[in-house]
Amino acid sequence: MKSAASWIALSAVVATAACGGANDEIAPVSAAEVRGPAGDYPMVLGEPFMIDGVTYTPADTLNYDSVGYAETDAAEGISGSHRTLPLPSYVEVTSLETGRTILVRMTRRGPMQGSNLVSLSPQAWAQLGAPPMSRLPVRVRRVNPPEVERALLRSGSQAPARMDTPPGLLAVLKRKLGIAPAPGLAATPPAPAEAGKAVSVPAAAALPRAAAKPLPKLPAPASTATAAMPAPKPEAKPVATAETGLFVQVGAFSSKDRAEAAARSVGGSAAQAGKFWRVRTGPYKDRGQADAALAKARRSGYADAQVVTVP
Repeated sequence: MKSAASWIALSAVVATAACGGANDEIAPVSAAEVRGPAGDYPMVLGEPFMIDGVTYTPADTLNYDSVGYAETDAAEGISGSHRTLPLPSYVEVTSLETGRTILVRMTRRGPMQGSNLVSLSPQAWAQLGAPPMSRLPVRVRRVNPPEVERALLRSGSQAPARMDTPPGLLAVLKRKLGIAPAPGLAATPPAPAEAGKAVSVPAAAALPRAAAKPLPKLPAPASTATAAMPAPKPEAKPVATAETGLFVQVGAFSSKDRAEAAARSVGGSAAQAGKFWRVRTGPYKDRGQADAALAKARRSGYADAQVVTVP
């Protein structure tokens, strides 16, 4: 049985770990603990601290979702720093320039100067596809990823990239951040003239018309029988019909190469849908088969996979 003194000493250690300030960072643990779920506990908050005259109070905000700017630091793995989120915590970071979204493990306090929202390790910066030595507008959203993805990030590896954010949502997030089009770019260009409709020309730009001349008569065709024959009609081509039934939609990607790589990893197929490439597996004869395929896709790292019905 442990003595009372032992319990007091243990309580003091836990209290010390939970009361850090601006220099909070996850305490080092053994390699075995990092690889296992114990590497994410205990989560550290710490006391309020001040940077450039602004006070930041760490809080366990489950639905954290904000926009701001990101910078790089000298950390390792797919990791980042944040001023108020618990350490460690997991967030999706989206580039507001490209829509690419990645999973990042927040392990330290920061940035320690300026107004940037987060700082990212060089590996995370590269996975996001951001130019080196730049300042990037981003969205940071706290998430609760599956253990298989947590383990990848704890070991310093990448988790699979998320579904790209569509342009419409990117525009909304940019407006929220205060990013507006440059002056002169918001004007709507004149619409091109439609076939069969006249285009009005300002009087000052109108040119005088030349006198109309009658067109010369064309010679009669050599053979009226040949001229009377109707032109052959093009043969109708069969129209491919999409398969119907239950499918598992693994995700949608902005590039064909990424979509094909995802399709190969899950044994599915990639098809273009507008500006994106959609990856699906199936069709399945019943919901049971579809649910089994859905579970397999999510175990492969595609947490946003879902069952869809194609009529």
